[in-house]
Amino acid sequence: MPHTRKIIIDTDPGQDDAVAILLALGSAELDIVGISAVAGNVPLNLTEKNARKICELAGRPDIKVYAGAIRPLARELVTAEEVHGKTGLNGPQLRNPTMKLQDQYAVDFIVETLMNEPSGTITLCALGPLTNVALALIREPRIAPRIKEIVLMGGGFFEGGNVTPTAEFNIYVDPHAADVVFKAGIPIVMMPLDVTHKALTTAKRTQAFRQLGTRVGIATSEMLEFFERFDEEKYGTDGGPLHDPCVIAYLLKPELFKGRNCNVSVEITSELTMGMTVIDWWGVTKRPQNAMVMRDIDHDAFFALLVERLGLL
Repeated sequence: MPHTRKIIIDTDPGQDDAVAILLALGSAELDIVGISAVAGNVPLNLTEKNARKICELAGRPDIKVYAGAIRPLARELVTAEEVHGKTGLNGPQLRNPTMKLQDQYAVDFIVETLMNEPSGTITLCALGPLTNVALALIREPRIAPRIKEIVLMGGGFFEGGNVTPTAEFNIYVDPHAADVVFKAGIPIVMMPLDVTHKALTTAKRTQAFRQLGTRVGIATSEMLEFFERFDEEKYGTDGGPLHDPCVIAYLLKPELFKGRNCNVSVEITSELTMGMTVIDWWGVTKRPQNAMVMRDIDHDAFFALLVERLGLL
């Protein structure tokens, strides 16, 4: 049995978040200490409920789910129902969860876990806006050196943005939180649109989930069929990008990804480029490298991993 890695998944489910959570649940190498929900793709009352729906779909009501920030640090909440549907998980018919939401505030859960677990043992997997993570860092700065690393889906540079010409959704929703996180001196691995747009759920790949014949496989295929219609229309591709599972896949098989260490700065003052991640790919500034920015993915191996692990649920 390989050594298990303790993770906290901070998320705003979302169909692609759901697939990321399922990938983690299907992987024995990962020990999910808890799931913290944040407002993003849909409001918080739906994201925390969706996180519980996914745990129950996978037969894991033992996973602890916490509700966190209801809105970004400094801006009004922007959501993405036009992509994810009214519930955030449109596609399959998923039962209302019976497992209960934890009473503790997600930000307190993150701080407490990082202060109590041995330093350098907890990885934060950030699949949504970075509000909870930033609030935890603001609340207790001593957690920063205790985090093993933050692996996040967010940003874009060569690909531009997907919610404005320059900004990717997760960073755009709470640019001030992203700014706090990227300046915290924590090892960061960043999965921008530059890499996730190479992980397309083609019809054949979506069918592979359905062919698992399980509740998880069929629900995944229904989620992806709903989710991808928006991106297919927008990008003219066969299938839509599967963003968030890249974060979990990296923990399982880092060799699937290629990138480089860069400085990443987040724009927080210009309305025109608000939430842009300015990635110094060519090292033209003297700003310190603060993130491993991924740009390439072995997409066939990535989807093979997804089908294999979701098949175990």
